[in-house]
Amino acid sequence: MEVIALYNLKGGVGKTAAAVNLAWLAARDGLRTVFWDLDAQGAASWYLGMEEGLQGKPRKLLSGKRPIGRELCDTAWDNLQLLPADERYRHLDLHLDEKGGDDRLHQLLEPLSERYALAVLDCPPSFSRLSESVFRAASRVLVPLVPTPLSLRAWAQLRAFFKQHQLPRRKLVPFWSMVDRRRGMHRQLVEQPPLNMKRLLGPAIPYSTQVEQMGLHQRPVCDFAPTSPAARAYEALWDEVRQHLEGLPGHHLS
Repeated sequence: MEVIALYNLKGGVGKTAAAVNLAWLAARDGLRTVFWDLDAQGAASWYLGMEEGLQGKPRKLLSGKRPIGRELCDTAWDNLQLLPADERYRHLDLHLDEKGGDDRLHQLLEPLSERYALAVLDCPPSFSRLSESVFRAASRVLVPLVPTPLSLRAWAQLRAFFKQHQLPRRKLVPFWSMVDRRRGMHRQLVEQPPLNMKRLLGPAIPYSTQVEQMGLHQRPVCDFAPTSPAARAYEALWDEVRQHLEGLPGHHLS
């Protein structure tokens, strides 16, 4: 099973919207997909039509006393199941410290490999024991970046964190998000990306009111507005992401 994580040190950059749409597109393509909403705010769970949290407790989940499969919930879409957010995830770092931390998420996800092709993790915006565990478990860490200096600073901080903790920076895969081509700075950075973004994915996700409407519909934009510019951009992004994942059925890496 391949694992992709959506992460940014900053909030409000389109991370959760991208995670939900990528998971939906993977499921649409016939890949059995599990979405783990690790952000206590639960925006991704809300987008996927889920309001309630875990049936058990995070502590029991991390200890192995409650199998991860028992927490999975069906969504409205075939091939897509959700491990919903829970407000108790605010204390997940403490639980990870108790349970041996660094590789715990990988160990928890391992049993799902028999049933699922892909896991998508939506991560809270912080450096923490949880984020480091996510970085170790993920095949790729997708990083949405708004074309602004502050977002690029967060990208540099993330790269420095990976270097400091001896994590493979080849896992980091950035892409442009919330792009407004009416703004000169946005156009300039998209057309001439910084040199430290060698693995930049081609598709840029536009700033779009339809993405904002995901909360009203509680559905991915690729589902309720499939011909919109945002949906087409997410589809193109998924096509490139899939090429990065060697373990997926039908991958076509060159």
